[in-house]
Amino acid sequence: MLELVKAGGWPMIPLLLLAVVALAIVVERFWTLRRKEVMPPGLGAEVRSWAARGQLDPAHIESLRRNSPLGALLAAALDARNRPRDQIRERLEDVGRHLVHRMEKYLNALGTIAAAGPLLGLLGTVVGMIQMFLGILDHGVGDVNQLAGGIGKVGMPFDADHFAGRIGKALVCTATGMIVAIPALMFHRYFRGRIAGYTIEMEQEATALLDALDAKTVVTARARAAHGQATSTPAQA
Repeated sequence: MLELVKAGGWPMIPLLLLAVVALAIVVERFWTLRRKEVMPPGLGAEVRSWAARGQLDPAHIESLRRNSPLGALLAAALDARNRPRDQIRERLEDVGRHLVHRMEKYLNALGTIAAAGPLLGLLGTVVGMIQMFLGILDHGVGDVNQLAGGIGKVGMPFDADHFAGRIGKALVCTATGMIVAIPALMFHRYFRGRIAGYTIEMEQEATALLDALDAKTVVTARARAAHGQATSTPAQA
């Protein structure tokens, strides 16, 4: 492995650094985007139960906001519960954009690594090939040992296997760049898909909460109307 790194030259250093950074991002996003951290089980039903029982004091809402991204979205809906439904939806869209941006943290960097890896690998290969051809310009095509990169000993005949090995080592950077880029691209798309799925589910939970709040409002209005009729009937009598 060390020999391959040496054969790749200095472009292998940024490639290895990119590999380490990509691995760190993948591990961190796997930990942060766990379902129980983004959408705790039963949280939506619990909040709807709060709304039905009228337990919407500021302490409950603030605790909900710190709970998870889903909790923050539902807390935003509860903050604006006395506004018209279209205004509540606008508030949810604003908060949702911030939550999605937070969940997509580091994914742009992972996508950049996926795009830059093959380019850095190609750069390393091109640099290696340039060095070989500069050797031809300096020593001429007659000195095949120089063309082979000095692998063979001075005075020994040209070894085609050594020359092929030199060409193969010049491609080490390209192979390394692809090895770094392909997993980075796969995980980038995977995390984007997971976040999109979470977003849809969070929208469904927020809609269910709005429906529960509307139902609570209707029940309260009917109760007030019935109470008003009950109080007005004895007065008329």
